[in-house]
Amino acid sequence: MSEQMTNIFLALAIMAAAVIIGQLSRYLLRFLQRRILGRTRTRLDDSLVRSIEGPLRVAILVAGLELSIQQLDIIPDGWIETTDRIFFIVYTVIIYVVLYRVVGDIASWYGKEVVFQTDTDLDDKFLSFFRHLAIIIVTVIIIVLLLGRFGIEADALITTLGVGSLAIALAAQETLSDIISGFMIMIDRPFGIGDRVELLDINTWGDVTEVGLRSTRILTRDNRMVTIPNSVIGKGLIVNYSDPSTVYRVETHVGIAYGTDIEFARQTMIDAIAAEEWVMKEKLIEALLLEFGESALVFRVRCWIENYVETRRVIDKMNTALYKALNEANIAFAMPQRRVHLRSTVTPEQIGSNE
Repeated sequence: MSEQMTNIFLALAIMAAAVIIGQLSRYLLRFLQRRILGRTRTRLDDSLVRSIEGPLRVAILVAGLELSIQQLDIIPDGWIETTDRIFFIVYTVIIYVVLYRVVGDIASWYGKEVVFQTDTDLDDKFLSFFRHLAIIIVTVIIIVLLLGRFGIEADALITTLGVGSLAIALAAQETLSDIISGFMIMIDRPFGIGDRVELLDINTWGDVTEVGLRSTRILTRDNRMVTIPNSVIGKGLIVNYSDPSTVYRVETHVGIAYGTDIEFARQTMIDAIAAEEWVMKEKLIEALLLEFGESALVFRVRCWIENYVETRRVIDKMNTALYKALNEANIAFAMPQRRVHLRSTVTPEQIGSNE
C-alpha cells in the first residue's frame, strides 16, 4: 500500500473517530444531565449543558477535519497559514457562541429564579443592562483575538475604547453615580414598592411607588410625586416604617399641674387609651413621667397601633381621649405661671411729697 493511500485511510479514520467522539460527547452530556444535574434544584446547569452540547460536537468535528487535512498533506505551502487562520476563526466563533449562550442562560436563570420573586422592576433593568454589557465585553475580546491572529495591532483599538469610555464616564458622572446607587439599592433592599419611608436628610417622606434605574419615586401624604436621584438616597439616612411590619408605636406628651396624684393621673391616662378601639390591647400602654417641667408634670403617653398609615388620625384621637378623661377625673392641666416682682427705689414719703 502506497503512502498516499495510507494517509487517506488515516484521514478517514480520524474523521470517523471525530464523528464517534462527537456522538459520545453528546450521550455523555445527556447522561450527566439526567443522572447528576437532574437532581439539583436549579435549572441553570441543565441550560448550560444544552448550550455547550452543540458547539462541542462542532468543535470536535472541526478538529477532526483539521487533523485529516494535515494527514493528507494536500494543502500547498502558500496556503498553510491561510488554512490555519480559517480554522482559528472557526474555533473562535465556536467559543464566542458558547460564551454568548452561557451569558444568556445565566441571565435567563437569574430572571426566573431571582428577579421574578421581587416586587420591583429595577432587577429587570439591571439584568438587561449587565447582559448586554457582558456580551459587549465578550465581543470585544473575540475581536481583539482575531485582529491579533491576523497581525493587526489591537493596541490602537484598545486605547481608543479606553479614552472613549473615560470621556463618557466623565460626561455622565452623575448619571453613572445614580445607576450605581440604584444597583446598591437593589442589592441592599432598604425598601420596596409600597413601603412608607422617610428620608431624613431631605426631610421627605411618603410611599415608594417606583424604584428605577436612575431615580426613585415617592408619593407624599399630600399626593405629590417626588422624584429623587438614587445617589441622594444612597448617601442619606432612611427610615422604613413598613419594615419589619406595619405595627407602629405612637406617643404624645401631656402636662398636668403640680400637686396632682401621679399614680392616679397615670392610671387615668392608661385606662383612657385602653378603652379606645384603635389601640392594640395586647401591647403595652405606658404613661411615663418624663420630666418636671417649668410649670407642669410632663407625661409621655404611648401605645401601639396596627398600621402606621393612621398615625396622624390616631394621635388626634389619642389627644382627644386623654383630654376628656383628665377633665372627667378633675385633673388640672398645667398652665404657664409667672410671678412678677417689681423693685422700686421710690419711698412712700416721696410719693406723698409729690402730691
